Amino acid sequence: MATDGTNTDAAKDVVIARVVKARGIRGEVACSIETDFPERFHSLRRVTLLMPDQSRSSLEVEDAWFHKDRVILKFEGVDTMSDAERLVGARLVIHESDAMPLDEDEFYEHQLIGSEVITAEGQSVGSVIRLMRTGGTDLLVIEGDGGRELLVPFADDICTEVDVAAKRITINPPEGLMEL
Repeated sequence: MATDGTNTDAAKDVVIARVVKARGIRGEVACSIETDFPERFHSLRRVTLLMPDQSRSSLEVEDAWFHKDRVILKFEGVDTMSDAERLVGARLVIHESDAMPLDEDEFYEHQLIGSEVITAEGQSVGSVIRLMRTGGTDLLVIEGDGGRELLVPFADDICTEVDVAAKRITINPPEGLMEL
């Protein structure tokens, strides 16, 4: 499963990075990368910033480079540390149609959020509220009856069918998983 961030609203925004701090005196910002496709930053020319107050700005990217586990971006017209500090907390978003194409059996995280989860027998389990990255097999965090959270490994032998269009995931849970 690939990630290009999470879907943020009805406009089909997909988060690819978050501005975490101003960097340097020339207006650069350091961003946490929220995409499995960091190479996209080399060709990124324009980006939409979704600010914490939900306002939007469209900025031209002057330069992009990687430092440790972050991407450093320099935007046109953002030339001082003070300018850059005003961008902290913003999310860099692209339209869902600009997301990288995936193989048939791969999914974006935002495509899974909100999906109804049912057993192979048709019993409703709940809705996916987030994906938990574990370093191994990712876990679907499902909100079930009464707000109870259930963790289900997002593995082929358990999640037997993922229908993105219908927002439905069919699971075949091993014995005892539903009682945890």
